[in-house]
Amino acid sequence: MSDTERWLLPEGMEELLPEQAEQIEFLRRSILKLFQRWGYRYVMTPLVEHLDSLLVGAGNDIGKHTFKLTDELTGRLLGVRADITPQVSRIDAHRIKQNAPSRLSYAGPVLLTQPRELGGSRNPIQIGAEIYGHAGIESDIEILELMISALNRSNLQDVSLDLGHVGIFRKLISQFQLDKDEEQQLFDALQRKAVTDIKELLSTKSTECQQTFCQLIELNGDESCLSEAKKSLGKHNPEVLDSIQELENIYLGLKSRNKSINVHFDLSELRGYQYHTGLVFAAYVPGYWQAIAQGGRYDNVGKVFGRSRCATGFSMDLRAICNLLPPYSSDNNGIFAPANNDSELLNKIRELRESGECVIRELPGTDGIDQYGGCDRVLKNTNGLWQVEKLEK
Repeated sequence: MSDTERWLLPEGMEELLPEQAEQIEFLRRSILKLFQRWGYRYVMTPLVEHLDSLLVGAGNDIGKHTFKLTDELTGRLLGVRADITPQVSRIDAHRIKQNAPSRLSYAGPVLLTQPRELGGSRNPIQIGAEIYGHAGIESDIEILELMISALNRSNLQDVSLDLGHVGIFRKLISQFQLDKDEEQQLFDALQRKAVTDIKELLSTKSTECQQTFCQLIELNGDESCLSEAKKSLGKHNPEVLDSIQELENIYLGLKSRNKSINVHFDLSELRGYQYHTGLVFAAYVPGYWQAIAQGGRYDNVGKVFGRSRCATGFSMDLRAICNLLPPYSSDNNGIFAPANNDSELLNKIRELRESGECVIRELPGTDGIDQYGGCDRVLKNTNGLWQVEKLEK
């Protein structure tokens, strides 16, 4: 590598300058404080774990995004986390061990072998919240409400919500007795909204089977599509009808708490299908074509860790959020203190810092070189007292 290339970072990796880093950290603290006020306790998970523990029960998508390396101490294969959610699930199942519902939150960087979207980051900063041990729709509604509150706290405008339910697809697969290979191919075709591929894939199946999965693509829009789904998908399958009704009940519960939220339904949207079991959702904002936050229900997630627990939650990327916000500027540019070892000055500096002020001390020999270090105020000795004065621009 030449000297001129040594400063280059790997593709998809970014470093943050002070303004960016401060904005992300301010937002992280603000959202975690919000989580705390809702009763979500903060946990921290390791960046690297044994690969089999990191991937178990997480779905194939996580596996292909996970960096692998060998532990020089043991020779075992390790993985760098690509998602914090499975780690938090393990904490609930194996470490907390309470029968009552638990609310947990987390925040930290993850590492991806490839970005999840074109031009995206390979080292997002993930933040999220989870509820474990409650199977009712009340926990789904709470998680949705909390996600919306977190996005509002981030000052994102015109947030819209996309709702779906993977149980509808799973129960239709069971109804028409499709095998695992057919299920996977049909899943892929549904995500591409490829009606022609669906018809070709199901060409040997009944007309009802073909029509049902083609209709699934068309069932999107406002809440009226749920009534249509009950008629077209649920008339011969009570289990499908139950999933549609559950989705409607969640929507009605959310609207009763947040009447202004814009909600869109898509019954063929199967985000996280490998591990989600019920409600799936994503939040979108204008100017960003990917979901800015997403989540859903993933029951029985703790089974692989020795204790099966119902679960629902969401996560979002602080980097992506901050990229959509106006440039960050501190409300307090700081107070400049001269290079003077006067005891009264030192006491004043200590007092100001303890009160929350930023005080920057002069370094000798820097006169004329950004003399006041970007500060908007200065400490001056007036009549024997050190006082803060506004700097003239």
